[in-house]
Amino acid sequence: MTKRENYTALRAIVADNADLVAFIDHELELLDRKNAKRSDKPTAKQVANEETKDVILQVLNDATDPMMISDIIADDPALAGMSTQKVSALLTQLIADGQVVRTVDKRKAYFAIA
Repeated sequence: MTKRENYTALRAIVADNADLVAFIDHELELLDRKNAKRSDKPTAKQVANEETKDVILQVLNDATDPMMISDIIADDPALAGMSTQKVSALLTQLIADGQVVRTVDKRKAYFAIA
C-alpha cells in the first residue's frame, strides 16, 4: 500500500474525528505538492543523458554503416569514459523513441539512424 492509500483508509476510519481528518487532509495535500514538484523539471542526470543521446545520434549520423556499441564509444571522445551498459541503455531509449534502429547479424547488435 502506498502512503496515500494508507491515509485514505485512515480517513475513512476516523471520519467522526474532525482533528484527525484535518491532519490527514493536510498530509494528503503535502503529498500532492511533493509530487507536483517532482515532475516540473528534469534531474541533472536526465539532462546529462539527453546530451549524451545527442552525441550518440551525431556519431550514428556520421557513420556510413551500422555500428556496434564499442565502435560508437570509440568514435567520439565525449563517450570515452562511458560503459557499454550505459550506452546500451541510452540506445534502448532512442530505439523506443524511433530514432535508432537495431539489427542483429551473427549474434552481434548493430545500430543505425532510423
